[in-house]
Amino acid sequence: MKIAPLFEAQAEPTDAAASKCAIVLTTRVRLARNLSGQPFPGWAKEAQRSAMLSESMAAVAGLPQMKKGLSLTVEELSELEKQILVERHLISRELSTAKRGAGVVISRDQSTSVMINEEDHLRIQVMRAGFQLKKVWNVINTIDSEIEDKLDYAFSPTLGYLTACPTNLGTGMRGSAMMHLPALVISSQMEKVVRAVNQLGMAVRGLFGEGSDASGSIFQISNQTTLGEAEEEIIKRLSSVLNTIIEHELNARTKLLESDSNKLFDKIGRAFGILQNGQLLTSAEVMNLLSLVRLGVDLGVFAEARRPVIDRLFIEAQPGHIQYAAHGAFESAQRDRLRAQFLRAEFAKFGPPDFNVTGKN
Repeated sequence: MKIAPLFEAQAEPTDAAASKCAIVLTTRVRLARNLSGQPFPGWAKEAQRSAMLSESMAAVAGLPQMKKGLSLTVEELSELEKQILVERHLISRELSTAKRGAGVVISRDQSTSVMINEEDHLRIQVMRAGFQLKKVWNVINTIDSEIEDKLDYAFSPTLGYLTACPTNLGTGMRGSAMMHLPALVISSQMEKVVRAVNQLGMAVRGLFGEGSDASGSIFQISNQTTLGEAEEEIIKRLSSVLNTIIEHELNARTKLLESDSNKLFDKIGRAFGILQNGQLLTSAEVMNLLSLVRLGVDLGVFAEARRPVIDRLFIEAQPGHIQYAAHGAFESAQRDRLRAQFLRAEFAKFGPPDFNVTGKN
């Protein structure tokens, strides 16, 4: 399997030790870039796409950050490998279905990936665990400058970086945070938050981006405006919105504990019991169960050391990862059985809950 080295290395985006904020699972910044004088991937002929892939892949793979990383073309990947890369947020669903002449370069720690010939010639992304938006921006800014030293970007003095979709013109930057917001969901406040965030020029999506569900009470919050605003201003404005959402989530948790802590702890306890004993578990169901147990960690019901386990299981319980672990292709019902078996083994060593807490948030 071409992506096997990814399973052998520590994945930085799930390293909870680096996180300073439990509510934010990961922070990501993505840049859209294109090569000067070349047609966008959607309009390019196969020979042009192949030539751009070769040139771009060589430039990106030569970066210090990509030492010992993986350079992969889409056509050499199996359907299962592509699914796993999507589940790890290393490639988009669009790239997984791309025509010939597309690929990706991934750093060994999986914190950086550069998709080539998706919607744009280059989609550069850096991802870190926790709320580290400014740090992520500094890292990707350095990588972007290093690539620009090797490749000639398409740039307009009036429009900024030129992109296939007009909504990405200007900075070509999307900053985002993956947020765990179970209390806002339980208290039916999430719809109000989404409306408020949209009015501030931000987008709210599910775990796997546009069109996906918010499984496990996980929401992706990102900026929508890329034109007419400097990168630092976007980062500052997004950080302010994220901090406000964090405050609302913490307030919602406090109110839930004050109004009926027994009901909340009952939800957490039932979720833990199903994960320990379930025989058939769908991926959607597991996401919601893991979400409640992660909330339990936040409230002190489970030890803090269990947080990285939950964050890892959010990924490893996905269909592609279940099939990879079981060494085969399986129908949905079989995956549900294998997933339950896998989670029973994980939670057998999890340790019992302690409900004699008042909630530490």
